[in-house]
Amino acid sequence: MLRRFALPILLALLWPGHAAAGLATLEVHELALHGERTLSASGRVTSFQLVGIHWRGPGTLDFRTLGANGRWSAWQPVVEDDGDAPDPGSPEARATRGWRLGAPVWVGKADRVEVRTHGRVGRAQALTVRSPVSKVPLRLTATVGAPQIVPRSGWQADESIRRAAPIYADTLRMAFVHHTAGTNGYSKLQAPAIVRGIEVYHVQGNGWNDIGYNALVDRFGTVYEGRYGGIDRNVVGAHAKGFNTGSFGIAVMGNYESVDPPQAAVDALVRTLAWRLDLAHVDPLSTVNEISSGNERFNPGIPVLLRAISGHRDTGLTECPGQRLYALLPSIAKRVAALGLPKLYAPLAAPDEGGGIRFTARLSSALGWRVTVTDPAGAELGSGTGMSTAVDWTWRPIGPIPSGARWRIEAPGATPALGTLGTQTTTALQIAATNAAPVTLTPNGDGQGDTAEVGFALSADANVGGEIIDATGAVVAQAAPLRWRRAGDRTITVAGQSLADGAYTLRLTAKATGDRVATVDVPLLVTRTLGHVSLDATSFTPNGDGRGDTLTISVALAGPADLTVRILRDGKWIVTPLAGPFDSGIQTATWDGSKRIGRARDGDYVVSVESVDAVGTARVELPVLLDRTAPVVQVISISPAILRVSEPAVLRVRVNGALRRVTVTKAGIVRLRGISRLRTVVVVARDAAGNRAVLRHR
Repeated sequence: MLRRFALPILLALLWPGHAAAGLATLEVHELALHGERTLSASGRVTSFQLVGIHWRGPGTLDFRTLGANGRWSAWQPVVEDDGDAPDPGSPEARATRGWRLGAPVWVGKADRVEVRTHGRVGRAQALTVRSPVSKVPLRLTATVGAPQIVPRSGWQADESIRRAAPIYADTLRMAFVHHTAGTNGYSKLQAPAIVRGIEVYHVQGNGWNDIGYNALVDRFGTVYEGRYGGIDRNVVGAHAKGFNTGSFGIAVMGNYESVDPPQAAVDALVRTLAWRLDLAHVDPLSTVNEISSGNERFNPGIPVLLRAISGHRDTGLTECPGQRLYALLPSIAKRVAALGLPKLYAPLAAPDEGGGIRFTARLSSALGWRVTVTDPAGAELGSGTGMSTAVDWTWRPIGPIPSGARWRIEAPGATPALGTLGTQTTTALQIAATNAAPVTLTPNGDGQGDTAEVGFALSADANVGGEIIDATGAVVAQAAPLRWRRAGDRTITVAGQSLADGAYTLRLTAKATGDRVATVDVPLLVTRTLGHVSLDATSFTPNGDGRGDTLTISVALAGPADLTVRILRDGKWIVTPLAGPFDSGIQTATWDGSKRIGRARDGDYVVSVESVDAVGTARVELPVLLDRTAPVVQVISISPAILRVSEPAVLRVRVNGALRRVTVTKAGIVRLRGISRLRTVVVVARDAAGNRAVLRHR
């Protein structure tokens, strides 16, 4: 039997490290985890405002601090936040390899920290940061079209400690929302000091190149520039391990697991995301199929379908950005999409079969648009116009395209899209995979996940085919024979019945005239562990009458797996009826219409089933209707006999002594044909969920 024990340890400076630069300074204290007596660092620890714990081993720790008022704080767990980290393989990631990194926590002014361990902890360090409050007025950026943002110089970032130049991604495809955890009760003057403390902790404590986030927002609605390199550029941060490249990380300062984020912070988050995603021409309501570069949840090469505005927990084993903030992300995305209209999405310049360049984009509303191509000196080479929500114009140049030729897609009020054409643009063939649905095949013959639809974008007319390649590099199946396909968005269907469980690559190959060839690889997983998922009803009525009060979810597992059953509404997590490791067999979960607090409202929901085995993650989603409301039946006319019904239902009608059955497919008027005058009527109405109502009229 495993035993859990707690060992209190006061901060012990066995070999302290000290880093002094700028306004914030960091000290590293080795903690004495063994010995006959507890060591105290009383009088030897510089007062601090922020603390974090690093440790080795499978155990966990709690900590508390002694404040300036002479009182100890409450014990709180050290939260490991390894998801806020560089992508695997980078020099940043190697800096703290083998250590588990606790998130930095702002504690106000303190001069002592105490920790206690649970389980086996081989070694531990306390990292304390002194980041005094600065009364220097914050300076704001004045970039045209951007929200007010405090630049690094405004919050007095220490530029001398940066370890490397910024790295830039080719494109920005999405944003991750975080919270920093720690206190929610900081003041306006303390907020910049918290940002400085996080910077020093990330760089000198974790060994990262710079602060991990691209931007931070305090509870008062002030936005701070994060990682160096330009907040309007695609700087690769260290905020979502495995998914940093091509994403924008923004953290709301505070802990929003059980507390709603302040409205000022949410409004600032909306303004910043609307500006930054508009700059990248990303639709906030879209989804993206991202490939993991590896973390604790998703192995390298695993495709993950994400929202353009996602929470950190969507990719990592973390509660970040807290349940209360995470629950707001769908409404935040809608606000972001509606702010700053009109908008221009997904601009693309690609060669076509005839040697021209096809320009495409999408507008948030029908507008007059214009595409212009110029040489490096700015002289116009060609232009096209139109009026619609879809930009689609092909330029056919006369002669070679000058190296460095520029293009511009614009519409009134929208942020224009810009790009450069190269000398080889007219002969290039491009094929880009857009998504696979589902990303994990479960070909067990139950009709759920037996095949996947793989979408791809083709820049020119070409013959396209696909092969399935296993982990050894061998071709094991033909996904699709070579077939002529027009340029544009296309799909192929991949069947998994002939494939053994494991990881595969779908290699799409496009071949066009002029010996042009292009390929793209799409990762796919095959696992038969997740079998048939079924519901005992497509609708239910948890009203306590003993009929249809619960929904039963049945999941067949062909082998052991971590199984999670969630109930979602509008993409938001409502409740988790079942979660944990299970062996093979039929597993069942029930939902009684309740949620974490209170009960769920009537409406459409989704039952999401996720199975994680040695191969990867498989998901099945099924719709269900929760309906506690009984149908309402009214007599609105005696002659002729006419009823009104509030929703689709089956009616058992005894009218003037005669019995009939009427099926109502939509709410509204029901005429009782053949009845000239209604004398008596008894109607028993039952809707799809089983709710029953009775009307008696004499």
